[in-house]
Amino acid sequence: MSSSPHDLRLLIQSFHPIVVMESTEESRVEGLLKEVSEALLIPIFTWSAVEGLRRDDDGRSMNRATTEPRAALQYLGELTIEAIFFLKDIAPFLSDPATARQFREVATRFTHTHSCLVLSGHSVTLPPEIDAMAVHFEMRPPSRAELGATIDGTIRTLQDRQHLTGKFDSEIREHLINSLTGMTLSQARQSVAQAALDDGVLDLNDCWRILQQKAAQLRQDGLLEYYPPGEAIPSLGGFDNLKRWLERAAVGFSEEARAMNLDPPKGVLLTGVQGCGKSLAAKLIARDWGVPLLKLDAGRLFNKYVGESESNFRKATRLAESLAPAVLWIDEIEKAFAGGSGSGDADGGTSRRLLGGFLTWLQEKSSSVFVVGTSNDLFSLPPEFLRKGRFDEIFFIDLPKPVERHAIFGIHLKLRKQAPEHFDLPALVDASEGFSGAEIEQAIIATLYESLYQRQAPTTELLLRELQQTVPLSRTRAEDLARLRNEAKGRFVPVTTSE
Repeated sequence: MSSSPHDLRLLIQSFHPIVVMESTEESRVEGLLKEVSEALLIPIFTWSAVEGLRRDDDGRSMNRATTEPRAALQYLGELTIEAIFFLKDIAPFLSDPATARQFREVATRFTHTHSCLVLSGHSVTLPPEIDAMAVHFEMRPPSRAELGATIDGTIRTLQDRQHLTGKFDSEIREHLINSLTGMTLSQARQSVAQAALDDGVLDLNDCWRILQQKAAQLRQDGLLEYYPPGEAIPSLGGFDNLKRWLERAAVGFSEEARAMNLDPPKGVLLTGVQGCGKSLAAKLIARDWGVPLLKLDAGRLFNKYVGESESNFRKATRLAESLAPAVLWIDEIEKAFAGGSGSGDADGGTSRRLLGGFLTWLQEKSSSVFVVGTSNDLFSLPPEFLRKGRFDEIFFIDLPKPVERHAIFGIHLKLRKQAPEHFDLPALVDASEGFSGAEIEQAIIATLYESLYQRQAPTTELLLRELQQTVPLSRTRAEDLARLRNEAKGRFVPVTTSE
């Protein structure tokens, strides 16, 4: 379900006795419930283990003895008034059989009324028999309108207290909203106040600093890594087919495309030889389109508790949608979904459920989140994952051709303050036959270390010697590489035009 008051009102009117709202923003939950209660003309009762049960419109505690969960449930079960009962942090108490029994009896009675038990918290886990009676209401991150209202209120407070003395205009406000997207309202309020209190003004530099704070918060959360738009990234040698495709795909996000009822592109899969630029390609897509990059490490999704892995995935996709337009990069995508190709019994069916949830989300998402999946072995994934219509295209990345290796040498030499014209690039290109881009980069790094050690300028000879001492993956894993190429031939689009 979406997080609109209208949808929550429909749930309560449809005789759903238990609504679960997973959110750390208790104030947003309370605001949403208040809006719904006013529309339905029914009161709200709030329970906590500290204050017990109280009616919100007069603020008085109903009964001091109701701080104990079972007693509170018995008390509200005897009430004849229809109401919304907001039970804060009650889920852990439902592990007690007697409390769970009392909760179920109240919920069963509410199936014939418009009363509703509302539970909230960061991660609400219910006993199976109670969860079967509950409906989960999705609390999405704050909308742009909510963020704008929070900014306006914070600005007024800061100006009243003379903490903000500089000019604040609509342009800065829009940049602030963009920077704060994906944060909670509390985080947004704190970030704006901190930026203003620093020097008494809010400007574009503050927006950039807030983006850095958001990146740090996402990394702390552990599911997504955030790379702000505009970060410096090395260029990508070759990949002309992919670059041409992306130029055309970018049109799909335009107003003209929407006017023709064209859906935005869903994403691409990049598979192929290790170290040949899959990760760099994902970063460059975000950079060239001027949108943030969100990296989802598939291995981080899995949790030992039943249902938590799927919850982690839903949380990650909701956050990605809240930051749209964005590029969502799923690294080593086979780690999350390869188990879905079999019975799924090895992990209790988690991989199969994750696969189903991902394909459904990919098919139905309406937000401008472009998914880039990178994989070293797509053939470990189930067939339905690779069929046309799931992703817009699947590209195969092979070892770089001579012209690409020439570009790669130039890119990495310039990146490390070396002039490419001082090196014999044709000789280096010939000597690096069978090398991946990552192996060429490491050869350059090793050569520069050697030149520093010998206290001499790096030369072509030093670099050639390093290349000769390196055994590339194409030799150590020649059989695997041949198999990968044979399986990809005719099935996937080569990332580079054939010579």
